[in-house]
Amino acid sequence: MRAMTAPMKAAQEQELLHRWTATLLAARAGREGPDPLPYGRNLLSRWTEPQRRYHTAEHLLAVLDHIDELSEKGGEGGELELVRLAAWFHDAVYRPDRSENEERSAVLAEKALHEAGLTTHQVAEVARLVRLTATHDAAPGDLNGETLCDADLAILASNPDTYRGYTAAVREEYAFVPEAAFREGRATILRHLLALPRLFRTPYGAAVWEEKARENLEEELRQLTEPTD
Repeated sequence: MRAMTAPMKAAQEQELLHRWTATLLAARAGREGPDPLPYGRNLLSRWTEPQRRYHTAEHLLAVLDHIDELSEKGGEGGELELVRLAAWFHDAVYRPDRSENEERSAVLAEKALHEAGLTTHQVAEVARLVRLTATHDAAPGDLNGETLCDADLAILASNPDTYRGYTAAVREEYAFVPEAAFREGRATILRHLLALPRLFRTPYGAAVWEEKARENLEEELRQLTEPTD
């Protein structure tokens, strides 16, 4: 992914902290609670850990932007403040060599959001949404789940240059995996995605992102499976 200059990074961090504070306060709906900023700073420190190449603060910001896009252009509905909070937590715990990242992220959300003053329902719903990103298999009618999963997968429908940057960053995160094993594993994931009846569950995602995402996935799969010298 493109490296940011120091001023760009500082501006991005300030924007994210502003959005975090606004989201948490809106979710609390006037109820008393602790200062949101320490929670936001803790989360942002997680999103900027050195092992990350794709699952970075840039990815978090992109997911939040796609949630806004779905809300503004798709009109998908749902509990958008809880969806946004779930975006903040969905990769808050991330180690490429571990399989329990979503569960550990959900547990973190349960602890932090309870302390931060959210209701029992809100905490449970955010944690459910975080766990859902392990499969991206939202049930029909699950507006919160469909919105979060589509926003998280929207990178698949990006322009070719951005998509190549995404795949390169994913490869960097899995640098500890030998090339042949990585190509085989990644190809298996791509075939699974392409076999799904729909990648995107919201009407907007299906109409705007589906076709381009499939083109990108098919091209990546072709490159992964073509003979190498």
